[in-house]
Parts: sequence; structure tokens; C-alpha cells
Amino acid sequence: MSASTKISPSERAASRTLRWRVVDIVVVAVLGVATGLIFWAWNTLGSLWYAGASAVTPGFGGIAVGIWLLGGVLGGLIIRKPGAALLVETIGAIVSALIGNAWGVTTVYSGLAQGLGAELVFAAFAYKRFGLVPAILAGAGAGAGAWLLELVMSGNLEKGVEFNAIYLGSLLVSGAILAGVVGWALVRALASTGALSRFASGRDARREV
Repeated sequence: MSASTKISPSERAASRTLRWRVVDIVVVAVLGVATGLIFWAWNTLGSLWYAGASAVTPGFGGIAVGIWLLGGVLGGLIIRKPGAALLVETIGAIVSALIGNAWGVTTVYSGLAQGLGAELVFAAFAYKRFGLVPAILAGAGAGAGAWLLELVMSGNLEKGVEFNAIYLGSLLVSGAILAGVVGWALVRALASTGALSRFASGRDARREV
């Protein structure tokens, strides 16, 4: 092999980092089910908050949506592999729909859009940065994904520029805080217990302590 084709140790490490292991698949499934239960538990309180905020200002209901965006942030921060954010958010949506909620199968479409929004943010960082800022941006990205889907599927396009601007802004803020900051804090809390010791997320958090 010529020098021009040799792969450096750092490049090999980066390549291994992005490869999925059996444990990654198992944890994605567990995270998906866990976030699905969180989504289901949030359905009542979140819906009440959404309705109350919307009554104050049309479009402001998006401020309550952030907890439903949590799966993508958790998946991306913990697994750190391409597709993890999308998978965890989507599995969570499927679980929530199967348990039973007011939105039925459309919950799955929302999970796909929200997970993709978070996934694109982690991809923009080339799956190399997983601190608070990427977490906040991933939460906001999930909110943007939700906004785009509802613009078409929920008929929000017909509600005018003012409604959609307020709704987008509230989704971005809610996603950044309730999914991004809360998700980052949850990962650090889990890492401190040693539960994530087999993942880079757990090792990094322990080095920071």
C-alpha cells in the first residue's frame, strides 16, 4: 500500500466511531421505547399547555411541543452515529401511537420530520460535536421539522404569515430548551451513573467531571 493510500490512526478511529454496533442498536430501541413513554405521559399536560398558550396568542402553542422533540436529541447525543436521532424520535412516536393518543398514525409522520430535523444538525457537525450548543441546535432543528410538516399536513399554510411566524418561533425556543437543554442535562445525569460507560458520551462526560 502506498503512502498516499494509507489511513491515519485518527481517520481509522473516526471511521470506527460511525460504525453501528449491536449495543448501539439495542440502546436505540430502548431509548425509543423510553421516549415513547415520555411522549405518551406528556400528551395530556402538553396538550393542555398547547391549548392555553394558543388561546393567549394564536401560534404560541408551539412553546409546549419541546418534550415531544426529546427523542432525536437523546439519540444523537448518546449514540453519536448517523441515523440515531431519526431512529429514536421515530420509534418513540410509534410507541406513543401504539399506546394511544389523539393523533393516531400522524404521530409517526411527526416523529420522522422531527427526528430528521435533529439528525440534520448532528450531520452538519459531522457527528463530531455533542456539547450543549449542538444539543440546543438539534432541539431547534427538530422544532423546525415539526413546523415544516404541519405547514402542509395540518393546513397551517392557510393560517397566514403571523400565525406561522409565531408558531415557528415558539417551536424553535421550546425545542432548544425542552429538548436541547433538557436532553443534554439528562445525558450528563445518565453518564454520571456509569450507565453510558460503553459509549463515547459516557466517557466524555466522566472526563469533564
